[in-house]
Amino acid sequence: MSAIDELVTELSRLPTIGRKSAMRLTYHLLKQSPDQARRLADALGTLHERVRACERCYNLTEAALCAVCADPRRDATIICVVEEASDIGAIERTAEYRGVYHVLGGRLSPLDGVGPDDLTVASLVRRVEAGEVREVIVATNPRLEGEATALYVQEQVAAFPVSVTRLARGLPVGGDLEYADGGTIAQAISARRAMQ
Repeated sequence: MSAIDELVTELSRLPTIGRKSAMRLTYHLLKQSPDQARRLADALGTLHERVRACERCYNLTEAALCAVCADPRRDATIICVVEEASDIGAIERTAEYRGVYHVLGGRLSPLDGVGPDDLTVASLVRRVEAGEVREVIVATNPRLEGEATALYVQEQVAAFPVSVTRLARGLPVGGDLEYADGGTIAQAISARRAMQ
């Protein structure tokens, strides 16, 4: 396999990058200086060495605690539960939410072999059990697996004196928080409702 074909193949494994886009990226990189290509390769090479999960919420960070958990101005009594760390960026862009987060690391999906033990729900329960949390906002994506995950999270924290809310509708069904615009997410946070 040629070097061009090898890079096209690897790039096309990335989300939203098809073979044509991978080919365009490859040719773009070939027009760049060798130093630029090396900087990109170095950045990719050190990514897994430097980035890890936050010890408290499982957000991505280079320190023991992510920037949100380390910020004393954040309201630690409200936890927003999201499927993936990328969902945090979408919510943060709204500048509406001032609580903290908990990243599940996915969503329940029996067909894909993802069960409760594959998510960080037990850690979330321990955070709630500690007694400082007054509200858990479930912000899983509005699709079948996200709804099932939301119900599971609600069941797991039901024994504790916390309010469990869900983002209001307005986010498109089948969509991802990562791709929603800031206004839609801000409205969904403001109009969140109790789960029943």
